[in-house]
Amino acid sequence: MAFSPDGRLWVTGLNANGRLFVQHTRFSGPAQWSDPQVLETGADEIAADGENRPKIAFGPNGWAVITYTQPLPKPYTGNIRMMRSEDGGKTFGQPFTVHDDRQIITHRFESVAFDGQGQLFTVWVDKRDQVKAPDKPYAGAAVYRKVSRDGGKTFDPDQKLADHSCECCRIALAQDARGRLFGLWRHVFPDQIRDHAFADLSAPANQHQRASFDEWRINACPHHGPGLSYAPPQAGSPEGFHMVWFGIRSGAPAVRYVRLSLEGAPIEQTLRALPDESAEHADVMSSGQRVAIVWRSFANGVTSLHLWKSTDGGVSFDRGVLSRTTGFNDHPRLVQSDSRMAVVWRTQERIEAHEISP
Repeated sequence: MAFSPDGRLWVTGLNANGRLFVQHTRFSGPAQWSDPQVLETGADEIAADGENRPKIAFGPNGWAVITYTQPLPKPYTGNIRMMRSEDGGKTFGQPFTVHDDRQIITHRFESVAFDGQGQLFTVWVDKRDQVKAPDKPYAGAAVYRKVSRDGGKTFDPDQKLADHSCECCRIALAQDARGRLFGLWRHVFPDQIRDHAFADLSAPANQHQRASFDEWRINACPHHGPGLSYAPPQAGSPEGFHMVWFGIRSGAPAVRYVRLSLEGAPIEQTLRALPDESAEHADVMSSGQRVAIVWRSFANGVTSLHLWKSTDGGVSFDRGVLSRTTGFNDHPRLVQSDSRMAVVWRTQERIEAHEISP
């Protein structure tokens, strides 16, 4: 989901027949969605689980792109596919594979965004380096990136961002005040410690900063990616980022919040657990000193959508419940356009959109 330059809120996903669709709303008052526009994707199977769903992003010049993972016959393998538009999402071209590497291996869990200069970044989890040396130990997978300067018409070659990422967690992206894009992902540190790594998406390979220190040792992927958003400077704190993630620290499982430095190092005195022991799949977004954290939790047969909102840059928060459902539901996601923030939550009954009030 994303806001387009004209202020409409767009979502993309799979319908009941497994077909890819987009729809949008002007989002003035209760969301009134347009009729779904089903897109032609040929014979592609499309992954659509919570950590690995179709995504849409808007750039300058009428550019818009949709990305998704196309599962391949071999387990845990896939291709990153993209569809592009030059008319602001009115029409989309045929899907194509983004990466140069065409082995039947893991290319999955992509994230996509335009930076402040209009460059399109696609990043994903990739196992080509493990395949290169099958007789040598290689923990996890790698994070690769692809950059386009013309809205997805052409791309630079595949470039590695980091070795040893977790295999099945989403990658969070955020833009700083200068328009640079940064990434945050669950990373496999020595001894199978699965904490998080942070990097400038334009940096050379393996120039990442460790962003969490739970020291969670687990030889498996938790399927629980982080959230990231830019944090402007405030009294007593320089600019940096807001981060949320799930981890087990000293035996205590929790979704936690921390403020990061601009280089991605955690500022430990800002660390706290979300006020809900059942919290899962949280996301974070900020605008000025407003910070919104959303998550879902399950209790007594009901899943609730929660909001934790701050107006002082994350120093203090107020908690509320935005919605509830007894049916199937997706992970909540925050979207932003300038100072406007909203959370989108797809349930079995509907696609909900809740604007975060000032």
